[in-house]
Amino acid sequence: MNDKLRDKHMDELFEAILTLQSIDECYNFFEDLCTITELRAMEQRFQVAKMLDQGQIYSDIVRETGASTATISRVNKCLTYGTDGYRNVLEKLKQNG
Repeated sequence: MNDKLRDKHMDELFEAILTLQSIDECYNFFEDLCTITELRAMEQRFQVAKMLDQGQIYSDIVRETGASTATISRVNKCLTYGTDGYRNVLEKLKQNG
């Protein structure tokens, strides 16, 4: 975890997110919180992470998601050297899927 990121206000935001109990609640909260562009960027990065986790190659990911190679590289770096945030969620989705 990045100590530069963690503070009382960020904790409050994450606590608020943890109270969400349905897809509809998530849509309502995140549409109020974020711009459509911000949400689309998060959606794209998550799709890139899923595809990288499945072993797909950059050119296929670019074609399917429209993500830049810089974005794909950044997500790949997080998967390889990050805090396992993506991996944790991807594994939970596989278990629940």
